[in-house]
Amino acid sequence: MRRTRTTELFCCTLLLSGCATPLQEPPTPEEVLEDALPETTEIRAEWAAPAEDAGQVDDGWLATFKDPQLDALVAEALNTQNPNLRVLSAQVDRATAAARLAGAALKPTVALGADLSGTTGPSAVEQESAAGGLGVSWEADVWGRVRAGANAAEESLRATVADFEFARQSLIANVAKSWYLATELRLQAELSQEVVDLLTDSVALVEKKQQVGQVAMQDVFLVRADLASAEDALQQALSGQQQARRALEILLGRYPAGEIETATELVPVPPPISVGLPSDLLERRPDVVAADRRVASAFFLTEEARLAKLPSFTLNATVGGTTDLSGLIGDLSAGIVAPLYTGGALEAQIEIATADQEAAIAAFGATVLNALEEVEAGLTDEALLERREGFLGAAVDNDKQAYDLALKQYDVGQIDLLSVLQMQSRWIGARVGLLRIRNAQLAERIDLHLALGGSFE
Repeated sequence: MRRTRTTELFCCTLLLSGCATPLQEPPTPEEVLEDALPETTEIRAEWAAPAEDAGQVDDGWLATFKDPQLDALVAEALNTQNPNLRVLSAQVDRATAAARLAGAALKPTVALGADLSGTTGPSAVEQESAAGGLGVSWEADVWGRVRAGANAAEESLRATVADFEFARQSLIANVAKSWYLATELRLQAELSQEVVDLLTDSVALVEKKQQVGQVAMQDVFLVRADLASAEDALQQALSGQQQARRALEILLGRYPAGEIETATELVPVPPPISVGLPSDLLERRPDVVAADRRVASAFFLTEEARLAKLPSFTLNATVGGTTDLSGLIGDLSAGIVAPLYTGGALEAQIEIATADQEAAIAAFGATVLNALEEVEAGLTDEALLERREGFLGAAVDNDKQAYDLALKQYDVGQIDLLSVLQMQSRWIGARVGLLRIRNAQLAERIDLHLALGGSFE
């Protein structure tokens, strides 16, 4: 009679598992964003900053720079042995295994066992026996608790993969910016050397003029002081150049010897790009996608904690036999466990999961706002830098003409040496400023590509 009731319970459990309750779907990114942001905050339909083209964001931004040297460095940075990427790749592997582990709870557990025993001795009858059996255990996921845990792990994996992609894009963006920064500092060092050479010639010229009484000793002291300052600036530029080279080598996974060769000039800023719409970031930018998937994972973890208060059903079956028996022995059992009192543990788990879900929602809102701010700032800064480049270009041309004129006036005694040195300083300062602006334009464009979520591939 007991076996008949067990079989009936077994069949009922199978029937319940076949009618398993479907899980609720996690909220959409739009629904999460509505919950994450204040009611007064509205995502605009178009960018507030000026944008020439609101078309679809294109991938392959690296090719727009038309820089073969940079392309080679990117390929090196993507090497599988690069420690920067190996850390990220290991995180993805771990999340993959965690998702597989959570999903394994949905499947039966099958175990095989065997035992061999015997007796022997002078006064004993030798006897040997062997036994073996196969056992199957399975929890019928009637309410969906196990599925909720597996779904949470899957969403966590998707978030980790998105994090990996964003970190990969960030690595390449940093390689590109470091490459152009190292180039800028090389050009600054060359400019500093040019200033030293100019002042060295000026010292020789002024010393000759002082010897024949054409200028006072004060002019000699002034130009010597400027030469010493220029030599100090040269050393600073060389130090900065070495630091930039080492930083780039670290990103590439090389030994930081500061020996990498940089370009001899900066590439032109590529033409304007398509920037899409603000709402596109929800689906395109990897860190936003990762934050959204973490909300989904937290949602399923909350469901798992809530469903843990419901009864659980387990099925167990064993089949075995021994060498001294002619037939097999089988056993079938089904169990049900319903939590009645846990001292508040289950309620606490629900509260913890709910709090984690609220934190994930808030983090998603903050990530979206940060992404929007980066794009808006990038668009604004691009326009400002373009205008500044025009102003500084005009300043360089005019300061050069003023400096050339000052040299002629000094030769005929119309102005003193201090005026010439001031003109020279203005001209050199304008050239340095123009060089920095051009590198800033390249860095801003790279940051804008990263902010928009466009891939470099």
